[in-house]
Amino acid sequence: MTMPGMSEAKVTHEQAPATTGSDADRPSAPIPRRSGPQDDRRPHVRVSEFTDQTVGDIHCENPFMVARNVNVYYGENHAIRDVSLDIGKEQVIALIGPSGCGKSTFLRCLNRMNDSIESARVTGSISLDGQDIYSRELDPVALRARVGMVFQKPNPFPKSIYDNVAYGPRIHGLAADRAELDDIVHTSLERAGLLQEVKDRLDEPGTGLSGGQQQRLCIARTIAVNPEVILMDEPCSALDPIATARIEDLMDELSRDYAIVIVTHSMQQAARVSRRVAYFHLGRLVEVDDTDRIFTNPQHKLTEDYITGRIG
Repeated sequence: MTMPGMSEAKVTHEQAPATTGSDADRPSAPIPRRSGPQDDRRPHVRVSEFTDQTVGDIHCENPFMVARNVNVYYGENHAIRDVSLDIGKEQVIALIGPSGCGKSTFLRCLNRMNDSIESARVTGSISLDGQDIYSRELDPVALRARVGMVFQKPNPFPKSIYDNVAYGPRIHGLAADRAELDDIVHTSLERAGLLQEVKDRLDEPGTGLSGGQQQRLCIARTIAVNPEVILMDEPCSALDPIATARIEDLMDELSRDYAIVIVTHSMQQAARVSRRVAYFHLGRLVEVDDTDRIFTNPQHKLTEDYITGRIG
């Protein structure tokens, strides 16, 4: 959630005690790409009350980021309420929900992008590989190298294609010489599926690429600094179907090496690319489960209403 007119300031972070606990489009429930267990006989929609309790298991195998009791305030506005969620290694988790439900606000907490909003205040705990990301000892710039962000609208720098990708490795001192920097740039472009299209024009402006190519350039720029987590805030919302398919294929490939968190309004996209889905509503995490279960057998009435188009 972006607050216009806000200047950069440090976010106030307060530690809360940890607890444990287990739209553009309004389609009918999509068929997920990954089939689920055949013996899932849970009752269809057993929770109808909107409470503080998240339905489903917030935990996952091999958690790499762990959020507990996260609250976000913008002045007096309580935007995120007691959200707890694990983010696993080498998998994609999709955050879905109506506009204004808090999914993008939560995403931005994961690499402290809310620090730039003067009125923002974050409580609770978020750890990355066991380290509190809101610790005063952790440099936010270093954190954002480990937890990269791809935004809704492609935002290449007004530099050459080469310099867009080389920017991060240069400022973080990841290359000892030009040959090593060349290798990082070429490898990143190749992993982003863009090298063959631009290898003969690396000195041309990145802003001259098509929208889909620009987004893949931004992904190449993100992975050039060897992040451990990639955050994607509706990365395909401004792209045509062909470019969207390429980005989705790329997400599937990148998930073999990175933890990926994607915010999307497209439930078909969430079904195609994710292993787990988290549904947000009015700042709360209502339900989280495996993708196939969310779309074929949701346990909360609000989740069912959203994926069937009754709300959103």
